[in-house]
Amino acid sequence: MSIKFKYISLFIWCLILSYNGFSQIQGVIVDEQNEPLEYATAALYDVNDGSLVTGVVSDEKGVFKIDAIKKGTYYLEASFLGYEIQKIDSIKVLKKGQSIDLGAIRLVLGTQLNEVVVQAERNTVVNKIDRQVFEASKFKSAQGGSGIDVIRNLPSVSMDSQGEISVRGSTGFVVLLNGKPIQGNASNLMAQLPANAIQKVEVITAPSAKYDPEGKAGIINILTNKGAANGAFGQINIKAGLPSIETYGNDVSHKRHGIDATYNVRTDKWNISLGANYQRNDLGGRREGDVFTIINNTKTQFPSTGERSFDETNYSGRFTVDFTPSASDTYSFGFFAGKRSKARLADIVYFDNHSVTPADSNNRDYTFQYFNHNLRERRGDFVLGSLDWTHLFENTSELSASFLYEYTLLGGPTVNQNLGEPDRSILFQDEFNTNDNPLHGVRFQLDYKFRPFDFGVLETGYQYRDLTHTGDFIYERRTDFDDDFELVPEFSSEVDLERTIHSGYVQLSGKKGKWDYAAGSRLEVMDRKFRLKDKTNTVDETLLYDFVRLYPSASLQYEVNEKTNIKAAYSKRVERNSTFKMNPFAEREHSETLEQGDKNLRPEFIDLVELGVTKELKGGNSIFATGYFRNVKNVVNRVNTVYNDTILNRIYSNVGTAKAIGLEVGAELKPTKNWSNFIGANIYNYSIEGSFDNRVIDNDATIYSVNVNSTWRFWDNASLQFTFNYLSDRNTAQGEDSRFYSPNLTFQKSFMNDRLTATLQWQNIDMGLLDTNEQRITTRRANEFFTTTNYIYEVDMIILNLSYTFKQGKNKSKFIDSEFGKKEF
Repeated sequence: MSIKFKYISLFIWCLILSYNGFSQIQGVIVDEQNEPLEYATAALYDVNDGSLVTGVVSDEKGVFKIDAIKKGTYYLEASFLGYEIQKIDSIKVLKKGQSIDLGAIRLVLGTQLNEVVVQAERNTVVNKIDRQVFEASKFKSAQGGSGIDVIRNLPSVSMDSQGEISVRGSTGFVVLLNGKPIQGNASNLMAQLPANAIQKVEVITAPSAKYDPEGKAGIINILTNKGAANGAFGQINIKAGLPSIETYGNDVSHKRHGIDATYNVRTDKWNISLGANYQRNDLGGRREGDVFTIINNTKTQFPSTGERSFDETNYSGRFTVDFTPSASDTYSFGFFAGKRSKARLADIVYFDNHSVTPADSNNRDYTFQYFNHNLRERRGDFVLGSLDWTHLFENTSELSASFLYEYTLLGGPTVNQNLGEPDRSILFQDEFNTNDNPLHGVRFQLDYKFRPFDFGVLETGYQYRDLTHTGDFIYERRTDFDDDFELVPEFSSEVDLERTIHSGYVQLSGKKGKWDYAAGSRLEVMDRKFRLKDKTNTVDETLLYDFVRLYPSASLQYEVNEKTNIKAAYSKRVERNSTFKMNPFAEREHSETLEQGDKNLRPEFIDLVELGVTKELKGGNSIFATGYFRNVKNVVNRVNTVYNDTILNRIYSNVGTAKAIGLEVGAELKPTKNWSNFIGANIYNYSIEGSFDNRVIDNDATIYSVNVNSTWRFWDNASLQFTFNYLSDRNTAQGEDSRFYSPNLTFQKSFMNDRLTATLQWQNIDMGLLDTNEQRITTRRANEFFTTTNYIYEVDMIILNLSYTFKQGKNKSKFIDSEFGKKEF
């Protein structure tokens, strides 16, 4: 051994000995999401007299170290502004050189500050590297409603007359509930969730690899209300709607009322939540249509008018228990069950129906009229349960596991009767089709998060998903009220879907100076087995489809200064198909339409790119802008073909490639102390190139939407809010949808020290002067068919909501929701 090496070794050994001559206490301070809290305080106290020994602040990684501690017994208090103080008792220093690692100390948001009370208004939106976070309480017009009423106000979100929600013009997006993946149709999911239970909504347009890659428009994460203080919280919300002002001649009056309640009790180790919800949300309306088909140079035209209304009823109950036996482990069990029914009534008179030969002449072959009674009901009874576990290691790494099982019984009949007009005792045709299709879904997920490098956090995980969806579709017909229904074999079928997905991901994220970054990839293995069998025993086939695919993602943000950030992101996505869209056997939608899927339907594969800038202004004002490009391969559209002279067949099919390039902008403006505004707009060019049924599809259009939310606060406990949602004309594969808009006015006042809140809403303001809540949908194919239908739904709806808090405290209710069944509802 060289003399130089000996001296170096001796020097290092002396340093170790001198270091071990002093005792040290260290740890990491993190928030509820286990993110490090920089500048948090760690204060050490002598347990004998409670005197402060010393205190330090944490670094950017949340790490703190307290050196030169004498022998003795101490306690430590970790704190950060706005968070509850966390106390660590019985810290015993028994000898010199002892090193004590307290591990991760988790702080939770507090309900109050000692001695000083700070009152400040939260911003409507907070922009982060990979998402926009919206404060649900800012949208007062949603209170008493559902989650749909919350998200329809967001800049990137629009909703049409059929209640279909789009994000940046795309209906394909995934919903998360408290960060947990939910596979389901967004409208159906959020219609079940009371708006009063929602605290925040996160819009993640270019998700990272740690999320499931499904959803071509990204992810909407719904965060339910939660707090941190021990104690109990209880709240009851009641909604009552006044009688309809405009009835549209509908046969029955429409009802809008509901009640939901939440009770949450929390101790140091237990967090128990109970919730129940009942909602009746009817919607009156009518439709005006005109259709013609051309077959063998004969044109058949059948204009129509009549009622088109909805009756919707939801019941649900939820139960969640969280158990935290130590600071390192958390266990959670969730149970959710409910019943749902949504009935669409279309009582339509088809008048002046005639056939003309040749198609371009005025020579009528015949003229007739009839009445069509069509009632389509969709029901869903479901039960699901979940079990979750999270373990936090002393080095702040985290291991979590989650299991979910769901059983859903979907179904509901469609009644379609063609009767005489005006003599409705005459029966031309009576059809009845139903579908009982139970669904079983299982999801298991394992995630591990740790910090192996100074420059970032590494996350990795595995997910298993299995879906079994079996269906028995029965189509019956009769032509006399005294006859029994007879099976129509060519329209009756058994359809079974089995889909298994294995996926794993790895992602690195971190912060260095002014840069925030995240990059990763997800590998997915999917197997799909689709069996079809008709009642004539002529069709019995099983179609297999599987793939192995990589989904990379990356995001980068640069802090120009304290007020300005720029960011860029890329994400590869997939949009999987529901069983309904793949079922090739036709279902009777109503008198003039059959609807069916495509058994060979392929998933859509999407590339998303975006570039954005956010800037904070004086006085709480802010602006943001994001440019984006979305490319969709195998784009799925609903397209029409002619079935016979009075019936069109709507088919879901892959029609080619769709591209969207757009700009999303938003601003939060507060001209005065009492007047605040949140304005969002999205404008994009949408094009479709491809073909269907040997016809070329090539169209594009510029589409835009605007959401305005303006609030005037009279006093601390009273406000008036005006909202306006506008969606412009849109192109489709075979036509266009007209503009659609809805203005709303909400007055809110609280009483009894804010325990009672009354909200009076005037929804869909029209007063006979506007075309509110009205949209025309048109499709065409040269020399084959033309359809145009104007849907007119209820306006000037007056609704009163009352919310009463009977146990003061913060709500920490976090409920599970359906992952599989609601996509098929």
